[in-house]
Amino acid sequence: MLPESRTIAAVGLVLRLAAAAVWIFSGVAKIPDLQSFQMDVLKYGLLPRALAGPFSYGLPFLEIGLGAYLAAGLFIRGTALVGTLLFAAFLTAQVWALANGIVLDCGCFGSGLRSSVGPLTLVRDFCLGIPTFFMLAFPARLFSLDRRLFGAANPFGGGPSRRRDS
Repeated sequence: MLPESRTIAAVGLVLRLAAAAVWIFSGVAKIPDLQSFQMDVLKYGLLPRALAGPFSYGLPFLEIGLGAYLAAGLFIRGTALVGTLLFAAFLTAQVWALANGIVLDCGCFGSGLRSSVGPLTLVRDFCLGIPTFFMLAFPARLFSLDRRLFGAANPFGGGPSRRRDS
């Protein structure tokens, strides 16, 4: 592998691990106070009360799972698709709250890191979603289970895949 190719592969790995860290941190931060997170979800007014509870209690574990899959490099593209759709839903909910004059905490990182929905949270969340979206377009497979188990190619220049088509 050429030195430039190694550098590009390392950048891809860093992006994948950054995306994983965002998801894991977000999920873990919500778990200590799930009731408070449920109240944040209810304040948006987008889900019926009957769904807000299961959503609030399940989302942190889904986020941790997404982060774990990205960190391990397993099913990167599919995981990144789910993550990108979630980021789009989160951003849409924040825009909706702003447009309707609803003043609330975004709930992004649980009750430990409060931030009111506004232009800064939109920009922050958009930027935090970039590594996940990037993994959807270019799944970084250096040190990944995708590459190890399935021989998946690394679009970041990590050399040829292990699988040979004959």
